[in-house]
Amino acid sequence: MTSAFPTIDTSSGDIPDQAPAWNRQRHSRMPSHRYRDIYQRVEVPLTRRQWPDARITRAPLWVPVDLRDGNQALAEPMDPARKRRFFELLITMGYKEIEVGYPSASQTDFDFVRLIAEDDLAPEDVTIVVFTPARRDLIERTVASIRGIPNDVVIHLYTATAPAWRDVVLGKDRAALRELILDGGRAVLDCAGDLPNVRFEFSPEVFNLTEPDYVLDICDRMTTLWDATAHRPVILNLPATVEVATPNVYADQIEYMHRNLARRDSVILSVHPHNDRGTGVACAELAVLAGAQRVEGCVFGNGERTGNVDIATLALNLHAQGVDPMIDFSDIDEIRRTVEYCTRMPIHERHPYVGDLVHTAFSGTHQDAIKKGMAEHRARAAATGIAERALDWQVPYLPIDPADLGRSYDAVIRVNSQSGKGGIAYLLHTEYGMDLPRRLQIDFARRVQALADDTGAEVTAAELRDLFEASYLDDPAWLGLKDWRSTVDGAETSTEITLTVDGATHRTRRPGDPLAVLTEALADAGCPIEVLGLTQQSIGTDDAGSTLAYLEYRSGEHTGWSCGRAESAVAAGLAALVRAAGRSARR
Repeated sequence: MTSAFPTIDTSSGDIPDQAPAWNRQRHSRMPSHRYRDIYQRVEVPLTRRQWPDARITRAPLWVPVDLRDGNQALAEPMDPARKRRFFELLITMGYKEIEVGYPSASQTDFDFVRLIAEDDLAPEDVTIVVFTPARRDLIERTVASIRGIPNDVVIHLYTATAPAWRDVVLGKDRAALRELILDGGRAVLDCAGDLPNVRFEFSPEVFNLTEPDYVLDICDRMTTLWDATAHRPVILNLPATVEVATPNVYADQIEYMHRNLARRDSVILSVHPHNDRGTGVACAELAVLAGAQRVEGCVFGNGERTGNVDIATLALNLHAQGVDPMIDFSDIDEIRRTVEYCTRMPIHERHPYVGDLVHTAFSGTHQDAIKKGMAEHRARAAATGIAERALDWQVPYLPIDPADLGRSYDAVIRVNSQSGKGGIAYLLHTEYGMDLPRRLQIDFARRVQALADDTGAEVTAAELRDLFEASYLDDPAWLGLKDWRSTVDGAETSTEITLTVDGATHRTRRPGDPLAVLTEALADAGCPIEVLGLTQQSIGTDDAGSTLAYLEYRSGEHTGWSCGRAESAVAAGLAALVRAAGRSARR
């Protein structure tokens, strides 16, 4: 039989002798023999483990590394404005220790650390972490970047310690590498030991593939060198730099260190899992059970290869178990929008907790269970006199209340099939060239469903376009953009806006781009509006407008969508903004 996938080798070897009769899987042609399991690569000495009986009852110290580790993993690293915006988000969410950069690696990172020193960006209770390899010249550059920062500062020193890295990358044996690391520790003391607000962190990179006796010896030497005390503890950060084993192995390795480190009361035990096997979250959770007190990772898991551990998922996993995550996620969509803007990377719609579809059920049985669960929740709240938002949560298929994350129940209770949304988007694209953003597809699909329910008939592509225009392209009779013009003088842009509001003319001239000035003019006219997102596309038609703008907005507690059509992208965006203000101000 001819295969539909000629490039795939169907498993056709023998069925293993030990396989039960019901398992007919055959040996594949994958060269799995080339790889050794973790127990052949590194000793895992722990046998009487205690972590399986432990429970997580409080949040560890979260340390986001998006501005350093996450930034290094971006195809297009963050510019200063994006980096500052991300930093401000982390501060607002409540993170109290933030790794802000690798100041010896680039002028951009150095300048950002100096910005923190000079512009008072960080509240006084936030600790700033900077990252450096164990080289004296780079350590000196790193210390120069932090001088003048009034906050507590952590200098994070790292060196790879695993055998393959020693042999292939560094070309040093165990003794030589140990001396290199200690030289780096001494350089940190020479440069920053007299700074009272500075503490130290050491990461034996690729800890999880390093011999346990060797890494324990180095860590103990570093805490001795840096004179770790309970009042000035040293952070020992133990990374699973490349995830190579099941999470229980990492937990065993962490517990071995936790139980055998010298000066344990003067050490903050930290972990930094990656996600190469897709189990970074599990590794971090088991590591906390095994004694870790601090977790480094990225909000939503950006990082090299398959990413750093996702500290948003970790925190919300605690929330779902009744443990305060100590970080605020009450507007998950604002957090998502900011992270997407700063990283230029979209968040998958099935991403835990934050994805657009994670609170939406398409299966009929799931829909029925959720609706019944929501009804029971409301009835129980009424019967007990406890507010719905305070009542314990028991709704099937929803691990947490979407309202905890600032989500409404619309997508949960008014469910459309995925094929319905996909079909709507397909028809509008193939017939009219319209590429609706996914969240607009969801919003529009609800309107289409209502129309289909009313008529009981198939909705054609022309009817879809008519409904779209009625929903998002209707002009408010009382509000209009009469005229606008923008001029550039050197590096400064000025814009003049003329609005009509209930027949009266309002003129505004200010520095700034047209969209920003129009937003200010609308606010002055009593129509405040916040732009959450703007997507523009050329539709290549002969109609009056060849550009479409799709605008997501917020007004008060209401969010919605509007659209603009014009001959230019700027004009289309302005038209969409006026429509958004018109529909919001007099809903």
